[in-house]
Amino acid sequence: MPQLSKKGIELPTSPIRKLVVFSDKAKEKGIEVLHLNIGQPDIEAPKEAIDAVKNSDLKLLPYGPSQGELSYRKKLSKYYSQHHIDVSPDDILITTGASEALTFALNSICDAGDEIIIPEPFYANYNGFASAASVKVVPVISEFKSRFQLPALENINDKITSRTKAILLCNPSNPTGYVYNKTEIDTLCELAAQHDIFLIVDEVYREFIHGDVEHYSILRNPMGTQHTVMIDSVSKRYSLCGARVGSIVSKNKELIQNILKFAHLRLSPPTFALMASEAALDAPKTYLENVIAEYGKRRDVLIQALEEIPGVEVSHPMGAFYCIAKLPVENAEDFSKFLLTSFHHNEKTVMLAPATGFYSTPGVGINEVRIAFVLDSEKLHLAATILRLGLEAYKKIHAVSLV
Repeated sequence: MPQLSKKGIELPTSPIRKLVVFSDKAKEKGIEVLHLNIGQPDIEAPKEAIDAVKNSDLKLLPYGPSQGELSYRKKLSKYYSQHHIDVSPDDILITTGASEALTFALNSICDAGDEIIIPEPFYANYNGFASAASVKVVPVISEFKSRFQLPALENINDKITSRTKAILLCNPSNPTGYVYNKTEIDTLCELAAQHDIFLIVDEVYREFIHGDVEHYSILRNPMGTQHTVMIDSVSKRYSLCGARVGSIVSKNKELIQNILKFAHLRLSPPTFALMASEAALDAPKTYLENVIAEYGKRRDVLIQALEEIPGVEVSHPMGAFYCIAKLPVENAEDFSKFLLTSFHHNEKTVMLAPATGFYSTPGVGINEVRIAFVLDSEKLHLAATILRLGLEAYKKIHAVSLV
């Protein structure tokens, strides 16, 4: 029997999609599954983006530049300037989703056996990207009780070794919804410059801010221009997840040129997807304003409904469209399977994302789930009802206290 690679065998399974087999079986039985496990927006993409593809008169789909079309990079540069981010088109490299952007960044910065520090919980696929690049993730735990704010600086500093190449975080955070403030970002910039390592910040949820918090981009810090890398994507902002268009932005010219070598290997980003992404930037300002307002409404609906369930604790998200909830169960993954295999309410059930997959430290987050509020308010109310009734049914079977 031919041997598979150790890297492939040890690649972690996505906790977001881990329970799909149980979800599919539930659907085969006629059960409607409300998906709170994945950040797939249900809000329509801008008409400008869809029409750009529909109205295209292309007779073939040629290769484009590996760095991405200049016209798109110019528009992105203008878009970033509206967020007080001063970058030129040459500072931007277009990728096939933020996933490829992170993969390119890690492979350009790290060699096999190098380390990256990540505050946890973190987006589960960071584990996979690191594993695929033969890079070790060094976690620093942030606390539920403090809404997952940045861990103490000494805790991060103590993790830095000669193998450390970067600190990685998501702002606003997926999965916690925490928004790192200017002081936290500036502190990390100083730390990166002091140790001559990179600071990589995934900013795909930049617009999705709830309340009076301000998003502060890593590229607004003037001190760390050679040490900072921003990851971005149109997936969430414009409901274009399937377009798979992202970007890497950095003023470090040597880094961008190094990443371009990896971009050459995959030739070019997808033509129609770029067309839709570029057109999305022409959407009226009201498009994003309405989207942000809708997610804010959904956040409030979900948080209130969850807090009414006995034993459930919720960390209030400041941004993005996720929250971490502690459930009154010993094992949230087992409960999540129960909802899909053994419970339904009026032929409906809920799919959650067990939070252990968003941690790198073993045994942490075992009674937590990540919930994506990407459904409309009525469905979120229903999902909370199903969750409450499911917990009651689970209690009867497993004698779990809801106190």
